[in-house]
Amino acid sequence: VQLVESGGGSVEPGGSLRLSCVVTGIDFNSYAMGWFRQAPGKEREFVAGISWNGGSTYYADSVKGRFTISRDNAKNTVYLQMNSLKPDDTAVYFCNTQRFWGQGTQVTVSS
Repeated sequence: VQLVESGGGSVEPGGSLRLSCVVTGIDFNSYAMGWFRQAPGKEREFVAGISWNGGSTYYADSVKGRFTISRDNAKNTVYLQMNSLKPDDTAVYFCNTQRFWGQGTQVTVSS
């Protein structure tokens, strides 16, 4: 099983980024997916989740109204659209399903 994130980078406060995670080795259509993040010196925390068919989504309070999780089951890909980014959003962002994790992609929000 492989989860490969991309789309991270550096952006100024108020900017936007779109993360992608391509999943191989499992029946992607059958599983819920999640995004987590870990800032320096902090524990990994939940950011957003989506059900197997995209019908249900879940968000941490800190990102509600700014981030949107979505998925394309035809492409085995889950996305995280991040708008109105803040310096507190700076972290390594990880894609997850079941016990499997990607390698992470760095997001830095700074002026």
